[in-house]
Amino acid sequence: MALQDIIPLILVAVSCAIFGACALFILQRIKLTHFKKIAEELVTNAEKECDSKKNQLELTLKKLQIEQQKEFEVRLSLERRKIQSEEERLKKREDAIESRMHLIEKKIVDIERKEAVFLRKKEQVEEESKAAQEMQKTLRDSIEKVAGLTSQEAKDQLLLQINQEIKQDSANLIRRTLKEAKENAENEARRIVITAINRLAVPCVSEYTTHTVSIPSDEMKGRVIGKEGRNIRTLEKATGVSFIIDDTPQAIVISGLDPTRIAIAKMALSDLVRDGRIHPTSIEEAVTKAQQNIQKLLRQYGEEAALKASAIDLHPELILLLGKLKFRYSYGQNILEHSLEVSHLMGLMASELGLDTRLARRIGLLHDMGKAVSHEMEGTHALIGQTLALKYGESKEVANGIGCHHGEIDALTPEGSLCSAADAISASRQGARSEAVDQYIQRIKRLEDIALTYPGVEKVFAMQAGREVRVVVIPDQVDDDGVVTLARNISRHIESELTYPGKIKITVIREKRVVEYAV
Repeated sequence: MALQDIIPLILVAVSCAIFGACALFILQRIKLTHFKKIAEELVTNAEKECDSKKNQLELTLKKLQIEQQKEFEVRLSLERRKIQSEEERLKKREDAIESRMHLIEKKIVDIERKEAVFLRKKEQVEEESKAAQEMQKTLRDSIEKVAGLTSQEAKDQLLLQINQEIKQDSANLIRRTLKEAKENAENEARRIVITAINRLAVPCVSEYTTHTVSIPSDEMKGRVIGKEGRNIRTLEKATGVSFIIDDTPQAIVISGLDPTRIAIAKMALSDLVRDGRIHPTSIEEAVTKAQQNIQKLLRQYGEEAALKASAIDLHPELILLLGKLKFRYSYGQNILEHSLEVSHLMGLMASELGLDTRLARRIGLLHDMGKAVSHEMEGTHALIGQTLALKYGESKEVANGIGCHHGEIDALTPEGSLCSAADAISASRQGARSEAVDQYIQRIKRLEDIALTYPGVEKVFAMQAGREVRVVVIPDQVDDDGVVTLARNISRHIESELTYPGKIKITVIREKRVVEYAV
């Protein structure tokens, strides 16, 4: 291709390039202008938004300022009111103080005026007293001359006369007071005893010296007897009681005087019958096991009794002795139940008298524990119980209450003196103790016969199941002094010839009646 042909093409290309560059430049300028407008609009919008927010903030600040100003004004008004009320109160108080000051000033003036009057009257009284003393001295001198006695001698005679009158009046007052106190004490004691008896109602069941064990068959009864009586002899030797096997079907009777041994024998025999294997070795094992179980039962009975009587912290040996009382009886009355009853009675009477109920209950529970070891220690059961109580850590008050309940020693506390009364109430209550009818009738008749042997006795009545004997005498044969001697002789005669539980009261009655008829 020729150079001439190329030049136009180059020019066209150059012109096209220039035109394209111009077009690009123009397009770029157009875009920049559009962007500037957008930026200007954004700036304008931002400024407007800033202005609106600024205005809102200014309005909010103004509202807050207005609210704070209102709140401040309210507080300020409240403070002003408080200040005004305080000012009014202070003003009233100041007025009251001023009025009181005026009253005080008036009273001071009145006191000064009265004091001046008092001083004048005092001076007058002193002058009058001096004149009266001189006159009294003159009169005394003249009276002494007339009477022939000095004033001191007359005063001594007057005091002696007044002293004698006071002694006589005081003696009459003492006699009258003692009589009223005795009557009131008897009535109060009667009320307390009746209240205690009425509040305590316990059942009483008499216990006996025989128990029956059921046997399933006569074949088992033969096993109990054993070959040539070997088993029954082993049982009696191991338990110390008698086994009575008669024609009674399906029953063996256990007889003995020691209730503990009877309980052991009954338990051992019941275990042997239940097991079915009965021979000397099994009998010894059963008796040993029964003895161990009885020991556990004794402790259990003692703990239950202590809990019922609210006697805490008892020595373990005392608890065991209480348990042993479960198997001790007095005329059919269970000693442990009797001790609990005495404990409750003493608590009731102590509460009526305002005494220590816990101490009274403790004494009542332990008062007969000497009976649990009466065959092991010498002495009466009351003194034995006192010794045991001191030995096992009981207080002197408790030990004394135990020892004095049969009058062998004096009571140190009012609670201890209640024990004998509660013991008598429990023992003499109807159904508490039982005797054979023949023995009872013989004892009553013997009491009456003893009293009838004495001269001057007209009638004798044994009352209250033989616990009281009333003797009516002929007044012409027995005088007042003879009544005392007769009661003492009858009591000694009864003590020497009869055996009885508790005490017997002897009452001798001497009554003389004179009857006349007006026609």
